[in-house]
Amino acid sequence: VQLVEFGGGLVQPGGSLRLSCAASGIGVNHYTIGWFRQAPGKEREGVSCLDIEYDKTYYAESVKGRFAISRDNANNTVYLEMNSLKPEDTAVYYCTIMGNWGQGTPVTVSS
Repeated sequence: VQLVEFGGGLVQPGGSLRLSCAASGIGVNHYTIGWFRQAPGKEREGVSCLDIEYDKTYYAESVKGRFAISRDNANNTVYLEMNSLKPEDTAVYYCTIMGNWGQGTPVTVSS
Protein backbone atom coordinates (compact mmCIF):
# COMPACT_ATOMS: atom_id res chain seq x y z
CA VAL A 1 0.00 0.00 0.00
CA GLN A 2 1.26 3.43 -0.91
CA LEU A 3 -0.34 6.81 -0.39
CA VAL A 4 1.19 9.88 -1.99
CA GLU A 5 -0.11 13.33 -1.11
CA PHE A 6 0.53 16.38 -3.24
CA GLY A 7 -0.94 19.79 -3.95
CA GLY A 8 0.30 21.67 -0.92
CA GLY A 9 2.15 24.95 -1.10
CA LEU A 10 2.18 28.59 -0.10
CA VAL A 11 -1.10 30.47 -0.35
CA GLN A 12 -2.34 33.81 0.89
CA PRO A 13 -5.08 34.03 3.51
CA GLY A 14 -8.45 33.62 1.86
CA GLY A 15 -6.98 31.50 -0.91
CA SER A 16 -7.70 27.93 -1.93
CA LEU A 17 -5.81 24.71 -2.48
CA ARG A 18 -6.80 21.22 -3.50
CA LEU A 19 -4.82 18.40 -1.95
CA SER A 20 -4.66 15.02 -3.62
CA CYS A 21 -3.83 11.63 -2.21
CA ALA A 22 -3.04 9.02 -4.83
CA ALA A 23 -3.46 5.47 -3.56
CA SER A 24 -1.96 2.26 -4.84
CA GLY A 25 -2.39 -1.21 -3.46
CA ILE A 26 -5.69 -0.28 -1.84
CA GLY A 27 -8.99 0.89 -3.23
CA VAL A 28 -10.25 4.24 -1.99
CA ASN A 29 -13.80 3.14 -2.73
CA HIS A 30 -13.65 0.27 -0.25
CA TYR A 31 -12.50 1.91 2.95
CA THR A 32 -13.06 4.90 5.16
CA ILE A 33 -10.57 7.60 4.30
CA GLY A 34 -9.30 10.51 6.31
CA TRP A 35 -7.22 13.64 6.24
CA PHE A 36 -5.15 14.74 9.22
CA ARG A 37 -2.79 17.63 9.74
CA GLN A 38 0.06 18.50 12.04
CA ALA A 39 1.06 22.07 12.68
CA PRO A 40 4.55 22.95 13.96
CA GLY A 41 4.82 22.15 17.64
CA LYS A 42 1.36 20.61 17.80
CA GLU A 43 -0.08 17.13 17.76
CA ARG A 44 -1.59 15.59 14.67
CA GLU A 45 -5.32 16.30 14.45
CA GLY A 46 -8.15 14.97 12.36
CA VAL A 47 -9.44 17.28 9.65
CA SER A 48 -11.98 15.28 7.69
CA CYS A 49 -13.24 11.77 7.16
CA LEU A 50 -15.30 10.04 4.51
CA ASP A 51 -17.13 7.11 6.06
CA ILE A 52 -17.42 4.36 3.50
CA GLU A 53 -20.10 2.42 5.35
CA TYR A 54 -22.60 5.25 5.60
CA ASP A 55 -21.23 7.41 2.80
CA LYS A 56 -21.07 10.36 5.17
CA THR A 57 -18.48 13.06 5.60
CA TYR A 58 -17.19 14.52 8.83
CA TYR A 59 -15.20 17.68 9.45
CA ALA A 60 -13.38 19.27 12.34
CA GLU A 61 -15.22 22.34 13.60
CA SER A 62 -12.29 24.51 12.62
CA VAL A 63 -12.67 23.63 8.92
CA LYS A 64 -16.39 23.02 8.61
CA GLY A 65 -17.87 24.98 5.73
CA ARG A 66 -14.45 25.64 4.20
CA PHE A 67 -13.03 22.19 3.41
CA ALA A 68 -14.53 19.34 1.40
CA ILE A 69 -13.39 15.72 1.16
CA SER A 70 -14.10 13.60 -1.89
CA ARG A 71 -12.82 10.60 -3.78
CA ASP A 72 -12.38 9.67 -7.41
CA ASN A 73 -12.79 5.92 -7.69
CA ALA A 74 -11.66 5.81 -11.30
CA ASN A 75 -8.32 7.41 -10.43
CA ASN A 76 -8.13 5.85 -6.96
CA THR A 77 -7.48 9.29 -5.50
CA VAL A 78 -8.75 11.17 -2.48
CA TYR A 79 -9.08 14.95 -2.46
CA LEU A 80 -9.32 17.69 0.12
CA GLU A 81 -10.62 20.94 -1.28
CA MET A 82 -9.62 23.81 1.01
CA ASN A 83 -11.17 27.26 0.66
CA SER A 84 -11.00 30.48 2.66
CA LEU A 85 -7.69 29.38 4.06
CA LYS A 86 -6.43 30.93 7.30
CA PRO A 87 -2.94 31.16 8.77
CA GLU A 88 -3.99 28.62 11.40
CA ASP A 89 -4.50 26.07 8.62
CA THR A 90 -0.74 25.99 8.16
CA ALA A 91 0.38 22.40 8.69
CA VAL A 92 1.57 19.24 7.02
CA TYR A 93 -1.47 17.39 5.70
CA TYR A 94 -1.66 13.60 5.62
CA CYS A 95 -4.15 11.16 4.19
CA THR A 96 -4.82 7.81 5.77
CA ILE A 97 -6.60 4.62 4.77
CA MET A 98 -6.77 1.49 6.90
CA GLY A 99 -3.84 2.52 9.07
CA ASN A 100 -1.66 3.44 6.13
CA TRP A 101 -0.25 6.97 5.90
CA GLY A 102 1.32 9.08 3.23
CA GLN A 103 4.40 11.22 3.66
CA GLY A 104 2.37 14.41 3.92
CA THR A 105 2.22 17.61 1.92
CA PRO A 106 2.96 20.98 3.55
CA VAL A 107 0.52 23.86 3.43
CA THR A 108 1.55 27.36 4.42
CA VAL A 109 -1.01 30.13 4.63
CA SER A 110 0.73 33.46 4.86
CA SER A 111 0.73 36.90 3.31
